[in-house]
Amino acid sequence: MTFFDYESAPFPIRADIAEAHRSYWEKLPRPGSWWTGAERVAIAAESRNAPTCRLCLARKQALSPEAVAGEHDCGEGLPATAVDAAHRIVMDQGRITRRYIENNVAAGLSKEAYVELVGIVVAVLSIDEFHRGLGLPLERLPAPEAGEISRYRPAMLSEDTGFVPMVPVEGSVGNEADLWPGGLTANVVRALTLVPDAMRDWRAIAAVQYLAFDRMRNFGQDETRAIDRMQIELIAGRVSAVNECFY
Repeated sequence: MTFFDYESAPFPIRADIAEAHRSYWEKLPRPGSWWTGAERVAIAAESRNAPTCRLCLARKQALSPEAVAGEHDCGEGLPATAVDAAHRIVMDQGRITRRYIENNVAAGLSKEAYVELVGIVVAVLSIDEFHRGLGLPLERLPAPEAGEISRYRPAMLSEDTGFVPMVPVEGSVGNEADLWPGGLTANVVRALTLVPDAMRDWRAIAAVQYLAFDRMRNFGQDETRAIDRMQIELIAGRVSAVNECFY
């Protein structure tokens, strides 16, 4: 069975979108920097379990998520901290705090593992929401692949912004030289760079579902898009508002 076969979709879907989705699905089941292939697929599964999790739904309505105790409706293969993080990123990301991250670190979920988890959840959710928006069934998750995690950590990191270390603006050198061409970046781009491959994976999906970095300064009609930049940003702004994105 071929992943992301959009030939029978009710709408024409660009070939580069299908290619990017298939490319990520090939990477998802492989060992990453801080999670095994089986754990990465389990994280993807939890991103799908979160919207129907009874604990998450109750917490979302509470004044504080910590005010509601209980267990998540979840699968197997992940520590409780990872399940909670995956669910909270999907269901209640606006109330993730520095203290929450530090408590997870104290409980054994390192900042590196947390960032890779965020990258997986964001990538899978982006692809899944693309399917939901077009009324398509969600793609089946791939089978995990064996192998060793790399534990790769960038040599140049900064903790001046955000809740986790990030590659600084001037740190796009060496193994990270490809992260932001031209030396221009933003905090939203740097957010996943503690695990550079997570940032690269997000960037590849964003390039086809939104815009590639090198096209951000084109404020007119991009020849690769059916709508112009103003229409793109109107949709992006509305989605951000609905999702309560602080950006």
